Amino acid sequence: MRIRMGIIAGLCLSLSLLAACGMPGGVDGDLTNGWAAMEPATEFEPTPGTCHGANFNTVGARATYEEIDCKLRHRTETVYVGTYESPAADADEPPADGSAGAMAAYRVCDEKTTTYLGGQWRTARIWIGVTHPTAAAWGGGSRWFRCEALELSSVEDDGGLVQRVGTLQNALADGSSELLLTCYAIAMDSSGAIANMPGVSCTAKHNAEFVGVWFAKDLAYPKDDKAWQKFHDGCRSLVASFAGVPDDKDLQFRTGVVSLPGNADVWQLGDYGVRCYLWLDGAELTSSLKGKGPKSLPVQYK
Repeated sequence: MRIRMGIIAGLCLSLSLLAACGMPGGVDGDLTNGWAAMEPATEFEPTPGTCHGANFNTVGARATYEEIDCKLRHRTETVYVGTYESPAADADEPPADGSAGAMAAYRVCDEKTTTYLGGQWRTARIWIGVTHPTAAAWGGGSRWFRCEALELSSVEDDGGLVQRVGTLQNALADGSSELLLTCYAIAMDSSGAIANMPGVSCTAKHNAEFVGVWFAKDLAYPKDDKAWQKFHDGCRSLVASFAGVPDDKDLQFRTGVVSLPGNADVWQLGDYGVRCYLWLDGAELTSSLKGKGPKSLPVQYK
């Protein structure tokens, strides 16, 4: 008898004879009880114009993502958040280093960083990088990429990244930022290579000065003296324009030059910008040579 009663009770539910069996007050028998449908799940996406205390990483995990006020000490700033497009977006994994998708994202970040800062970022102590989702997030549908800007050390050749305070937005807009590349006191080691290159005021004693950015189109990353000579020739032309001297065969006897491309990794991404500096070994300049003309850079020897 107990078994039969249990079966009957089970049938009452399984056959949905809810009205006959009776329902609690306020319940209409609909499994959702009239609730609105839940919003579809959305993937995490980072926010532009935010700062972060963590070190830069090409892979951005949701678990380690944390935004902090740019007024606090931080390491990176997200200047733009973009979306990978087809065919990169159709792949099973995020774009590999040097791939067309990675190069396209870097190109966007290059342009957006200049817009965000209010001036060409390569003329300042700034480095940029691209962060993409984890493989798991990519598999879940994430297709964003973050454009990150970081401040470099004032010692130009060490490439050190620093913690800064304050946003980079419009930092270069009025041309007076302390981030801008200016003059340098280059010291050489016993082998004739640059030992260090600290930035100094152009009114302080110095022997080198930033003159602009030269773009090495269609050239491979320099690995020998012959390749470097092409870079030096390109930078010398900028020196001539900057100082107001003839760009002729005598230019090499007026001044030395320092040519600093990015590292091989960013070159692989299509960053062919080369920071160029005039350099007078042994000189003790105390003012800028911009527009000073031939008398400021006389032919010293032939």
